[in-house]
Amino acid sequence: MWDYSEKVKDHFFSPRNAGALADANAVGDVGSLSCGDALRLSLKVDPETLVIKDAGFQTFGCGSAIASSSALTEIVKGMTIDQALKVSNQDIADYLDGLPPEKMHCSVMGREALQAAVANFRGEVWKDDHEEGALVCKCFAVDAVLIEETIRANGLSSVEEVTNYTKAGGGCSACHEGVEEILTRVLKDQGRTFDPTGAPPPAAKRPKLGTLQRIRRIESAIEAIRPNLKRDRGDVELVEIDGKNIYVNMTGACAGCQMASTTIEGIQQRIVEDLGEFVRVLPASAMRARA
Repeated sequence: MWDYSEKVKDHFFSPRNAGALADANAVGDVGSLSCGDALRLSLKVDPETLVIKDAGFQTFGCGSAIASSSALTEIVKGMTIDQALKVSNQDIADYLDGLPPEKMHCSVMGREALQAAVANFRGEVWKDDHEEGALVCKCFAVDAVLIEETIRANGLSSVEEVTNYTKAGGGCSACHEGVEEILTRVLKDQGRTFDPTGAPPPAAKRPKLGTLQRIRRIESAIEAIRPNLKRDRGDVELVEIDGKNIYVNMTGACAGCQMASTTIEGIQQRIVEDLGEFVRVLPASAMRARA
């Protein structure tokens, strides 16, 4: 398990400003469910003073994604939109007393959502998707522009760091050469030298699990969570595994609970960490709706 600060845990278990903002006049959507994380940031901006009066978020992702989104909404409330645009992903991480290196991409997603929301308020078009040829990492749809901006903004110097901050290279690793080319160019501009002997990203170190091993790992992760749910008179049961989609049933007090989606996100986080791959945990009702 990752080493989380107390503030990360606090913002995960008691997220601030969670949910859609009914009277929002600025909305930013980033990420993709198919890539494991998605965030919708909604802001209420005073059209005269341009001050952010309120903020809300809806996040599909791990605990760090929820905590980063919660922190972001707290940071920007009371700021003008120009002040908010100066908030960096490192500011979000610092507000939470740090994030594990492997989870820094969650703070980057928050920064992008803020940029998208401000663009929406201004009537501008903001896109985080690019032409197919511009993509460096096709597994997580990460383009060269985002990689270069993140390297420069955070002083990154290895493929592993780029993976931690953007997810690029965390899947099949076929894009490592492309990431190295960007690193070499950016570091040269900064008077630094890229060292290609750096350690590969964590995902590349794990041996690929067989089908039965993978199922058992998922079952084990869910079993480890059940005692905590049972203490609150709730429970969860595994219904089906369909590739990267894992369907579960929330039962007892967890069924219909307002925090059910947060609980499912916590289950997803545990499974992702135990498997070493990005998966989606979904309620069984989503499987029935698809059928």
